[in-house]
Amino acid sequence: MLRRIWPDGIGARLALLLAAILVAANFVALALLSLERDRLDRQARAEREVERAASLVPALEAVARNQRDDIARLASTRRTRLRVQDLPRLASTSSDRRSNSLRAALENALPGRTIRASVRPRKSGHSARDVETVIVSIALSDPGGRSGNWLNLVSSPFGSRVSQRRQQDFVVALGLSLLGVLGATLLITRRMTRPLGTLADAAQAAGRGDRSARVPERGPREVREAAIAFNDMQSRVARFESERMRTMAAVGHDLRTPITSLRIRAEMLAENEKGEAAAEAKAMLATLGSMEVMADGLVTYARDTSDAEPTRRSDLASFLSRIAKERGATLGQTTALDVDIRPVAVTRAVGNLIDNAIRYAGTATVSLTAEGGEAVIAVEDQGPGISKAHLTDITEPFVRGEASRSAETGGSGLGLAIARAVAESHGGTLRLVNRAEGGLRAELRLPRQGR
Repeated sequence: MLRRIWPDGIGARLALLLAAILVAANFVALALLSLERDRLDRQARAEREVERAASLVPALEAVARNQRDDIARLASTRRTRLRVQDLPRLASTSSDRRSNSLRAALENALPGRTIRASVRPRKSGHSARDVETVIVSIALSDPGGRSGNWLNLVSSPFGSRVSQRRQQDFVVALGLSLLGVLGATLLITRRMTRPLGTLADAAQAAGRGDRSARVPERGPREVREAAIAFNDMQSRVARFESERMRTMAAVGHDLRTPITSLRIRAEMLAENEKGEAAAEAKAMLATLGSMEVMADGLVTYARDTSDAEPTRRSDLASFLSRIAKERGATLGQTTALDVDIRPVAVTRAVGNLIDNAIRYAGTATVSLTAEGGEAVIAVEDQGPGISKAHLTDITEPFVRGEASRSAETGGSGLGLAIARAVAESHGGTLRLVNRAEGGLRAELRLPRQGR
């Protein structure tokens, strides 16, 4: 449940966190303000009742008894009911601090009179919180100082509407502040996290073998440092791969000289000797032939997987039509697509796929389709396919598939490795799948918009 509520994005998480903090802070502030407001309201009510009684009692004592209740009724309000009665409403003052404080304030304003006070909490009909009812009984004296009747004051708060209005105002203010904070947070975090999205895209491109992917070094300090580290890593990896390719090409090139020398000697030996010596010389020639294939493969792999060739916008359908015709493959369904490619490298990659299909299955069909943002070059055959155990490693250098596809000897085991390296250097992928109807489908997927 928590995972469904908690968002994935940094901006959304930060906005949700700030919203929760803002709501909690507002409710804490509301609780503190409500307590202070209630305290001030109680104090103001007590002061009003003291002032009311202090001004009304002398006036009532100055008139006849039969007129006092009429005057008290006229002085009553919606919140405070005043009555002049023969008996007091209270038998005694309540023992709590606020009741005694109110009685002391009234005695200070009306010295020499018997006063009883009570501040009683009660439940409001409109609110669950406790409110207070103030009851005061003051003994009135007749002219001449004789004991008279009692002024009974009952003040009942009716502040539910006011409280509701205040709550509504609070909800409106809280909603507006939330909208403002969330809007500002989303705007700021979007600007802060945009470089992270760029970094993620560049990392994905780097994972596909794109060593030219770089990240703009801007944004907050931490993001800039991550971008600088990523760019430095890309440069180091690119230099390492370039050095590795140069070393591989140099090894393959340097091997040709001793292999050629040994081949000449083996050929001379095969011509001049007879019997076992001649047979041994022929076996040496076969071995030297395999070594030559491997040396040539090293040079070809190093050359075709480098990024030295510039990209060019090409009509991929016409491009594949020419390659299929030159390699003896059948051209299947094609879609007109213009893609940024390195023509020589792609020619080599598609040619290797066609050669493998023809070598192991006898035929090859080339097609071109568009899937999302990718151009998919597919080479299909009707051979025995590749076992699942070999599908994952068949594109590694020097891994040969003839043991699983044919009894015939294949090449140096670099054809699919070159095709995969070419795809990755374009920011694409090489995907091999066994067809349900039999045979292998090799997909060279290239981004339509280039790198």
